[in-house]
Amino acid sequence: MRNAQWVIRKYLRQRIAVCVIVAVCAFAITLGTRFISQRGINQNQIDSLIRHSIDRMDTLLIPLQTQRAEMLALVGQPCEAIHLPLRKLAVALQTVRSIALVKSGQLYCSSALGKRDVAIHSLQAQLPSRTPLLELTTDHSLLKGTPILIQWFPASADGKDGVLASLNIDLISNIILESSPPLIDQMSLNVGKLYFQHETGITDRLVSANDKIYSQQSARFPFSISVLSPGPERLALQNLLSELPLAIIMSVLFTWIAWLVTAGRLSFTREISMGIARKEFSLYCQPQMDARMQRCIGVEILLRWHNPRVGWIEPDVFIPIVETQNLIIPLTRYVISETAQRLHLFPQDPNFQIGINVAAAHFKNGRLLQDLQPYWFNFQPIQQLTVELTEREALHDVNYQMRSELGNQQIKLAIDDFGTGNSSLSWLEMLHPDVLKIDKSFTQAIGTDAVNSTVTDLIIALGQRLNIELVAEGVETPEQASYLQQHGVHLLQGYWFAHPMRIEEFPQWLAEREQ
Repeated sequence: MRNAQWVIRKYLRQRIAVCVIVAVCAFAITLGTRFISQRGINQNQIDSLIRHSIDRMDTLLIPLQTQRAEMLALVGQPCEAIHLPLRKLAVALQTVRSIALVKSGQLYCSSALGKRDVAIHSLQAQLPSRTPLLELTTDHSLLKGTPILIQWFPASADGKDGVLASLNIDLISNIILESSPPLIDQMSLNVGKLYFQHETGITDRLVSANDKIYSQQSARFPFSISVLSPGPERLALQNLLSELPLAIIMSVLFTWIAWLVTAGRLSFTREISMGIARKEFSLYCQPQMDARMQRCIGVEILLRWHNPRVGWIEPDVFIPIVETQNLIIPLTRYVISETAQRLHLFPQDPNFQIGINVAAAHFKNGRLLQDLQPYWFNFQPIQQLTVELTEREALHDVNYQMRSELGNQQIKLAIDDFGTGNSSLSWLEMLHPDVLKIDKSFTQAIGTDAVNSTVTDLIIALGQRLNIELVAEGVETPEQASYLQQHGVHLLQGYWFAHPMRIEEFPQWLAEREQ
């Protein structure tokens, strides 16, 4: 069997374990939820910044697309005639560095330089072209060697006539490619296979040591925007440090709730209630012997509890808890009912005594008699019922009127474990018990020099003087049995005669005893 400390520690460990698991889960879920939420926010912000840059770049290119027909209409006209309108058009477009007109592959008029006669191929090797082009390249006319973004619009089927617009990429960079730490470390304009970054200029690849690359394509023009970012996951992880206070608060809150909830569900008290409901308590009995006649004249009903979740639990463990948690009355009802259903296992003799332990609180407001009617008398018992008072600290709940009612119902009253606790002479006078049960601590002191040995003699003398029937508990040796008989105590109970046994085993034990 398990001792009290082991059982209580087990339930406490279970309760603590549940609370620890709840605390860890609450902490992890809070951080996990915040991580997922922040990761989503970071990703949305990165995507939003990229889309914003694409929208701004589209806004710069749309006027070129809108003015395309007007610029193409100028191709072939003398530079002297159209130079001023060309310059006004370049100024109106704002971000355009220059607009050049090309005829038969020769750049003949520029909004910035006026009349010219230069092969376009010598300035931009990819021109002329039959198809429109948007490319990153290097300026070879105005600010030689600087990066530019060019837009080519062909004006003829063979592509040798057209308009070349050079965009001020530095201005574009300042407007569009603005990094937003810590979300974005760098932004890049991608056209074809080339990339333009504000710090590094035009390159043929993006270099990222630890950052991740995120790109989006324009739906209107052949370019995309790429960004170098630590990534929404890493940024969310870095942000978790600031979420620790919230996680700790949530962990403490849910742990406190779990502690309150498990107070009822993971407690020994609840186990007892479940044990009663599931009939896990087994009825045992210990015979009481008449030493003069060497025969069994009664039994004391005892409880044993085999908890399927814990194992065997001693009465010394669960009885005190049952009493303190106000479960003693439901447990006593259970004992009375289960005993009444097994009365056929005992001798059908009105002198055969069946002792059932009852707490003093059960006497209050007549509850014991109210319970005996459905749980005992309805079975029309033949045997003598003896009610044994066990709760020595609350005998004030047993009043004289209740005692009289027990007598009227032919129920004997016994004071169990007499000589210990609060069993004073005043209670004997008021209650007039039928039986005094000498506690085993006094029985075991027989034959020793202990004070309890002297008290044993005094209890015997008191019972005999008051004409109260005496039963000695805890008789374990023939010397103790002999001493008690010599001093007039003939009703004995203890291991010397029989250990507690299951009620179902009693008929066989009795039959073997009487052979």
